[in-house]
Amino acid sequence: MLRAPAPAIAARARRQFRQILLGWYDRHGRDLPWRRTRDPYRVLVSEVMLQQTQVDRVVPKYHEWLDRFPSLAALADAPLDEAVATWYPLGHNIRPRRLHAIARESVERYGGTLPADADALRAFKGIGAYTAGAVMSFAFQSRAPILDTNVARLLFRVFVARGAQKSHAMQKRLWALSEAVLPRRRVFDFNQALMDFGALVCTARKPQCLGCPMARLCRSFPARRV
Repeated sequence: MLRAPAPAIAARARRQFRQILLGWYDRHGRDLPWRRTRDPYRVLVSEVMLQQTQVDRVVPKYHEWLDRFPSLAALADAPLDEAVATWYPLGHNIRPRRLHAIARESVERYGGTLPADADALRAFKGIGAYTAGAVMSFAFQSRAPILDTNVARLLFRVFVARGAQKSHAMQKRLWALSEAVLPRRRVFDFNQALMDFGALVCTARKPQCLGCPMARLCRSFPARRV
């Protein structure tokens, strides 16, 4: 995972950000099927499916995939062509191939389970820093940061506001921010809230700045208000 020195964020700002975000999530968080499980495999499937794919397209395919491949062992035993065909029409066929390879490696090395260790997860080809953090926090209830596109945009707008958001240096800083604001409790809800808030409120186009509960903390808000 990219690392950077912990950013200087006042304790009060961290508390306010957490309180606002979790309060919003309690009222507006989406009810999604992968949020009802703590099975590492099911969490992994959802995260891989959600890469570059909208939620409404993923939900039916998520159920179909798990009906056909209910476990890592079942996926490992299946022919690769069957996994690729079941994935259709989500696209990006490299993703089912990676899942299939992960399943086979998990059977060979861990008896058909995923390890509860971020470094061990990242050793699988196809599991990067974000996916490892998602599995650790959503399946294993570990205090692990995440940084996908929605989370990066939200943290950048609220705490940074200037610079090249997608630069290597900024990505390191945003990873550090994600870790700095992470609470010690309700990690699952908090990380899910980060993604939902970025997807539904702090959107890439036409963010809902007017009436945004994060406005008083957001460094980008005054510029967006005019």
